[in-house]
Amino acid sequence: MSKTMPTSMRVVQAVAAQEDVDPAELRPPLHAVVDADALDELFPSGGATGDLVRSVEFTYRGNQVSIDSRGNVDVLAASTESEASTAPDR
Repeated sequence: MSKTMPTSMRVVQAVAAQEDVDPAELRPPLHAVVDADALDELFPSGGATGDLVRSVEFTYRGNQVSIDSRGNVDVLAASTESEASTAPDR
C-alpha cells in the first residue's frame, strides 16, 4: 500500500483486505468511527512526522487498527479469546 495515499484511505484498504471485502462495502464508514481528517493530519502522506514519535490504536469493525509514527498501518482481526474462555471444559 502506497504511503502517498492518505492514511485514512490506507486504513480503509487494510481493513477491507483483512476482511476480504470491497472497501466501498465497509459499514459503518471509517469517518463514523474516528476522525479521518485527524488521522490524515497526524500521519501525513509519505509518513513524515518529523522527530515526533506517535501512534494511534482503535477498533474498527471488530479489528484492532494501529498506526505507528512512520505511518505504517496494521490491522489485526478481532480476538476470539473471550469466546474460548467461556467454552465448557472437556
